[in-house]
Amino acid sequence: MSDNRYADPRKSDQKGIVVNLEKFERYPLTFGPTAIEHLPRMTEALGGKVEIYAKREDCNSGLAMGGNKLRKLEYIVPDAIASNADTLVSIGGVQSNHTRLVAAVAAKIGMKCRLVQESWVPHEDAVYDRVGNILLTRLMGADSRIVDDGFDIGLRQSWEDAMQSVRDEGGIPYGIPAGASVHKFGGLGYVGFAEEVRAQEAELGFAFDYIIVCVVTGSTQGGMIVGFAADDRADRVIGIDASGTPDRTRAQVREIVDNTAELVELGRKIRGDEIIINPDYAYPAYGVPSHETNEAIRFAARTEAMITDPVYEGKSMQGMMDLVKKGFFPDGSRVLYAHLGGAPALNGYSYTYRNG
Repeated sequence: MSDNRYADPRKSDQKGIVVNLEKFERYPLTFGPTAIEHLPRMTEALGGKVEIYAKREDCNSGLAMGGNKLRKLEYIVPDAIASNADTLVSIGGVQSNHTRLVAAVAAKIGMKCRLVQESWVPHEDAVYDRVGNILLTRLMGADSRIVDDGFDIGLRQSWEDAMQSVRDEGGIPYGIPAGASVHKFGGLGYVGFAEEVRAQEAELGFAFDYIIVCVVTGSTQGGMIVGFAADDRADRVIGIDASGTPDRTRAQVREIVDNTAELVELGRKIRGDEIIINPDYAYPAYGVPSHETNEAIRFAARTEAMITDPVYEGKSMQGMMDLVKKGFFPDGSRVLYAHLGGAPALNGYSYTYRNG
């Protein structure tokens, strides 16, 4: 379905809303616009009535295998540098993609890095805390400290304690919350994603009808919602919850959306019905793949050699596949799957996938 409302990648529908990110300083960490890839074998395997595309955020940078967090961090790094900090301090799970990329950014800009790796996932693979994301994090020189606290998407005392420990040692910390999500600039990168997609749609000659994205801490989807609200498509951003705490996630997305919309001077309030989060695929728990998630991971790998992970992208892939099969998307729809990265975490689940 093509719609000439989206022909100009910078301007919106007849309401005349324009989102301008140029007033915000950006530190380049990525290669530039990420590729949009048509997935013909996946399209055919899912019935051929809905065209599936992927935007490859997983291939966005040479920094530590890349991923969606770098798009966010591009708008946070200038503030960190301006603060005269010498240590980036952040938090995530043991196999956190976010902490891997905070470590990468610290190495790139010449800062130290202190990380809290909480025990968010009830997973007992023998090598879980020694491979994948945490291995890369340590390889880049980050001070990574495992804490027994369980999963929570909000601000954490362990993170506050880590910042204080840097101060106590004479350092100057710069705090980046989990997923960079509730940082004041955390949503800007994915406002930019929407701008980028509009420009690519102008080149492709059609607009995407739906965007599928995994949501946990909230600023990836939250930024997209604000960005696509500029051409009245916020409700076409379908968040697939992987947190298993959808009420908390929705509340955090709501907060991020409101703050980001004000920051970029969107000029209107995002309605509640424009924030779409599907909670049906997060089971059995955050970071624990279901049988259906594992099958989705295998499906993406065997149709398109596209590698997804058991924590985030496997669940959003599972959700997209199921929605296609259920007829959620009208025939002829073009669906853009936002591949956010995360493949290094597969190593922590090596026993699950030992036979493929």
